[in-house]
Amino acid sequence: MITLREIRLRRGPEPLVENVTLSIFRGEKVGIVGRNGAGKSTLMALVRGELAPDAGEFECPGNLAFASVLQELPHSGRAVVEHVIDGDEALRRIEADLEASYLTDDGNRQAMLLAEYEHAGGYSARARAAALLDGLGFDAGAIDRPISEFSGGLRMRANLARALMCRSDVLLLDEPTNHLDLDAVLWLEGWLRAYAGTLLLISHDREFLDAVVGRILHITDRKVFSYTGNYSRFEEQSAAAAAQQRAANEKIRREAEHVRSFVERFRAQATKARQAQSRLKWLERLPQIVELHAEHTYEWQFAPPRKVPRPLVVLDDVDAGYGERVVVGGVRLSLGPEARLGILGRNGAGKSTLMRVIAGEAEALDGTRTASPDLEVGFFAQLEVDQLDKDGTAILELTRRGGPEVARWSEQQKRDHLGQFGFKGDRVFEPVARFSGGERARLSLAILVARRPNLLLLDEPTNHLDFETRESLLLALQEFAGAVIIVSHDRSLLRGVCDEFLLVGDGVAQAFDGDLEDYAAWLGKRRQGVSQKTTAPGGEAGGGRNRDRARRRERDRNRDPAPARNRLEPLRREFEKLEARLAELARERTLLETRLADPASYAQPEAHRELGLRHAAIQQETAQLEGRWLELGTELEAG
Repeated sequence: MITLREIRLRRGPEPLVENVTLSIFRGEKVGIVGRNGAGKSTLMALVRGELAPDAGEFECPGNLAFASVLQELPHSGRAVVEHVIDGDEALRRIEADLEASYLTDDGNRQAMLLAEYEHAGGYSARARAAALLDGLGFDAGAIDRPISEFSGGLRMRANLARALMCRSDVLLLDEPTNHLDLDAVLWLEGWLRAYAGTLLLISHDREFLDAVVGRILHITDRKVFSYTGNYSRFEEQSAAAAAQQRAANEKIRREAEHVRSFVERFRAQATKARQAQSRLKWLERLPQIVELHAEHTYEWQFAPPRKVPRPLVVLDDVDAGYGERVVVGGVRLSLGPEARLGILGRNGAGKSTLMRVIAGEAEALDGTRTASPDLEVGFFAQLEVDQLDKDGTAILELTRRGGPEVARWSEQQKRDHLGQFGFKGDRVFEPVARFSGGERARLSLAILVARRPNLLLLDEPTNHLDFETRESLLLALQEFAGAVIIVSHDRSLLRGVCDEFLLVGDGVAQAFDGDLEDYAAWLGKRRQGVSQKTTAPGGEAGGGRNRDRARRRERDRNRDPAPARNRLEPLRREFEKLEARLAELARERTLLETRLADPASYAQPEAHRELGLRHAAIQQETAQLEGRWLELGTELEAG
């Protein structure tokens, strides 16, 4: 159990939180929420042991193993899979001892270490690391590449996989979904639900929190309030408590006003002076009114586009990619002003590449893109915040990047516009370098809104945004008079804005006839190999030529079946062994779940804990084996 008693934490002259008393129990999954700058990461640093409290007591068992995501991007030539395995420090220590034992030629020592290596899962370590990388969006053929060759986002994913690889009792995650796509977020949800240790999670993704945590710590006004349940339950409880406090405040105000009125009327009368004095003393004893400081909201909307042509953009048999490589081909798409399109697909499938072609920022490799002469594109790219000049001020960046019309605005008009996005007073003259990630994202949105686009393309726009800004963005998009295309891992944004989806994958783009629950179910089946012969629900939106090429390759492969049979026989035997092991694990898991559900098991806490640990181990082994089983199934089916 982790315990905080009367804790005060500060970073700078003012305390972030004070008089905090709470306990976090073994196995709890806790979400930490609050405005940017409220102290969430500081509280996490205290638990991680990186920060000492300014006052109060912090108690934590000394034998707990903590895991968290490295914030520094790795730049080494080490293979990605080895970087992830490094997260299992106990295994790496055994490997180092084993290597040293070979120099001494101590057979007994070597035998003992080999047994420890097997018990620590050394022989399955690479498979476990590969399964983590696969779930987080790495291609199977890329895991042996040097980590320095990958983008910053993928290196952060590798750091996340390394933290998940660690044998931890407490896992600390600070905005883990910021660098993930929707597929990886859905996978991470499942992994965290199965995690047997204690989880502390900072996130602004309400659906992610709803799916994972069972308790919320809300940091506001230097206090930490604890709520049982997920984020949606917290919102309900918080709203009810606020309404109750408002009612109590109103009652106190009415009583105070009544007493003041009495005192004013009778203070000068000798017969009533004593009563008036008594009432004044009573007034002093009235409960102090607790002012409710509502979380700041940003009230803004997109100005109407100057023109709304129909259609805005048409793609006719377009191939999108880079160099000579086609990432997604044969795309046919016509976008009118009423379009509300969400683009789904795995990392690297070509979503962002397709968005750049639609926006006109990249040339199509083949086919035709036809844009209306009146098209005004507002493109929020994944790295949009990095395009801001760090030495420039907010008002200068708005002037430079907001377009010709904004450049003619008066200074007051610019300040009024930026004020809607939380940049008030002299903050408009502060350099961008001082802004947090969330503030830079808000500034980028402010610039985008000022351009008055009629086609909005948003590629992961909610990274770094807090709950309030996300809600404001969603409401503004619902009222927007132009077309909207979104790539996002934020399901609340996709649900609230999009009414149709396009699935990009396997080199093609096709309409997805379903909602996000259907997509999650389809992904689950695909991972398990159930739907290897089925495509996503919906009609084709492009990619006919790519599919024809695949069929020709299939015909060529089937002309001489004998070599294929010889090659596939070892794979088929491995596939059958894996099926048998998965069935065995499923039977053991069912038995454990029956025992864990028996109330009598709680009478023996240690035995119950061992059952829970074994259950978690079975789930982890099952996930690892299913990854290999899926690979084999794909190869066998392809022939």
